[in-house]
Amino acid sequence: MSATPGPSTGEPPVRGPKTCDASGMFAIHRMLQRSFDEAVELVGGVPAGDVGHAKVVATQLNLISNALHAHHEGEDTRLWDMIDQRAPACFLHVERMKVQHAAMLVHLQALDEAVPAWRASAALADAEPVRVALAGVSAALAAHFPDEEANIVPVIEHVVAQSEVDWFAKHGRKATPRGQGWNMLGAILAGQPDGGAMWLRKHMPGPVGLIWRFVGAPRYARFRAALEGRRR
Repeated sequence: MSATPGPSTGEPPVRGPKTCDASGMFAIHRMLQRSFDEAVELVGGVPAGDVGHAKVVATQLNLISNALHAHHEGEDTRLWDMIDQRAPACFLHVERMKVQHAAMLVHLQALDEAVPAWRASAALADAEPVRVALAGVSAALAAHFPDEEANIVPVIEHVVAQSEVDWFAKHGRKATPRGQGWNMLGAILAGQPDGGAMWLRKHMPGPVGLIWRFVGAPRYARFRAALEGRRR
C-alpha cells in the first residue's frame, strides 16, 4: 500500500501555536517497526521442536502485537474523531489512515491466530504462517508510519491537547502484559537512533534512570539473549 499522501482538499493546512508534544509517536513507531522487522528472523532462529525457545519468542510476539493493537485502537476510537472535528480539512488523510489500519489488522489477526500452535509445537509447518503474517505486518507498517508521521502528527500538534496525548500514552502502557514492562521499555530504547539515551533523559531523568540501568537493563539483556537463543 502506497504511503503517497492523498489529494489535497484545497484548504490551508492547520496553523497556529502548538498545543502538545506528539514526538512520542515517532518513538513508538520506531519501536514497532524494528520489532516486527526483526521478528521474522527471531522465529526463523528457533530450531524445529525447540518448544522452550519458541515460548520465549512467542512472548515477544505477544508483547509487540498487544502494543500495536493498543496503539491503533487508541487512534481508531479517539484520535480520528478529534481530527475530523477540529481539522476537517484533513479528512482525506484520516480516511486513508483508517484504510491502512484495516489492511494491517488483517495480518495482525492472522499472526495472533497462528502463534499459539507454533508456540506449542515449534514445528516448521506451524512457523510458516507466523512468518508470513509478520512479513505482512512489517510491510503494512512501512507504508503506514511514514504517511502518518508526515500528514497526521503535525495536525495532532496543533489541535490535540497535551492531556489528550498523555491519554494515548497511558492507553498503550496498559496494554503491556504483566511482567513485560522492562522488556517493552528495552524495545522502545533499542528502537531509537541513539539507543535510547535521549528518551531516557526526557522520560526517566536523574535517579529514576538508575532503576533502568541497574534493574531493567540487565533483565532486558537476559531476555534478549533468550530471544536470540544465546546463553547468558
